[in-house]
Amino acid sequence: MRLSASGSPRGLIANTIARVTRKSHEPSERCQYFLVLDDATTFASPKAVQGYAGLLVAADEPPSLPMADVPIVSRFHDLSFLEEDAIVKVSASTGHLKVLYRPSSTCNALFVTSACNSRCIMCSQPPLKEPDETLDEQLRVVDLISGQPEYLGITGGEPTLLKEGLFTLLERLRDRLPRTTAHLLTNGRLYAYEDFVGHLAEVAHPRLSSAIPLYADIAQLHDAIVGAPGAFDQAVHGIYNVAKYSLTLEIRVVLQRPTIARLPQLSEFIYRNLPFANHIAFMGLENMGYAVKNWNALWMDPVEYAPILEACVRSLFVRRMNVSLYNLQLCTLPRSLWGFARKSISDYKAIYLEECQVCDTKELCGGLFASSKRRHSESLRPIRRNSL
Repeated sequence: MRLSASGSPRGLIANTIARVTRKSHEPSERCQYFLVLDDATTFASPKAVQGYAGLLVAADEPPSLPMADVPIVSRFHDLSFLEEDAIVKVSASTGHLKVLYRPSSTCNALFVTSACNSRCIMCSQPPLKEPDETLDEQLRVVDLISGQPEYLGITGGEPTLLKEGLFTLLERLRDRLPRTTAHLLTNGRLYAYEDFVGHLAEVAHPRLSSAIPLYADIAQLHDAIVGAPGAFDQAVHGIYNVAKYSLTLEIRVVLQRPTIARLPQLSEFIYRNLPFANHIAFMGLENMGYAVKNWNALWMDPVEYAPILEACVRSLFVRRMNVSLYNLQLCTLPRSLWGFARKSISDYKAIYLEECQVCDTKELCGGLFASSKRRHSESLRPIRRNSL
């Protein structure tokens, strides 16, 4: 799935975020749109394009027709992947186009910062020293979203490092998209400060959910995974603050070799100490970022840990806790866990191998991360209906 393209800019004086359209809009609305011209031989009159944020032209050369001072980004190889009302960012200096939001997708997220105060050994999105994201850009995206999507992620990096900026963003989401669940992925360390969580509660977003990871039931192991002394105590304290202010909580557990042996103890810890959690997600590894260089130390075939995982899921489920499995293929799981497996891999990251094409459970299975095409369970196989 394509989410970017490179063109040649002319007249674009600043990086620009706008919706894309192939339709004619009223002059008062045009500043919100890039007008897409897929056919290089067909160009509108200057009057028809006046006021648009710019033209995106699938042509080898810019059009010769004067375009009434409308910026043009041309020489795209193909723009057919751009759907109506998608939101894109176009670089004024390079002409690079990046899709930020797709109306047809349920996997949209606001990537609010590349900075992070942890260094998790399996992080799929390693932090940058000099983050280039800006709050104004995220607010612009929110303002441009049409309709009320069911979900919208807030991710990074560590979103809480925005501090006041995060509250501003949540307020805008509350006002513009009140029926959209805002799913905030955070390490929960700043949640240890009650005034921070209190402020979060004061925003009164009606559908805010915080997803906080716990990698072990003991501080020493969790902190080693996170790469930050004291992170376990901060996360647990933060989780209790979430409960104190009656906010929605998801606990995430990444399944990796260093922590699998203590998965039963962690499950018991969650039940005994965090029974108010609204959801617990056990998650397979993504072979990206830091996980690539640490793969041999982190990777454990799901088939190997399936018996432990099955016991943990069962123990939580029978105690009426809401449990899901993310990023795991059905053929690596016992049948008893299929009902907990979710199609959780973002649509632009998910792939199915050649053997998956003849699998009778393909429509129920979430597939693999594209980054795991060559590094995955050796037990992947098609499941045929007559074997069920």
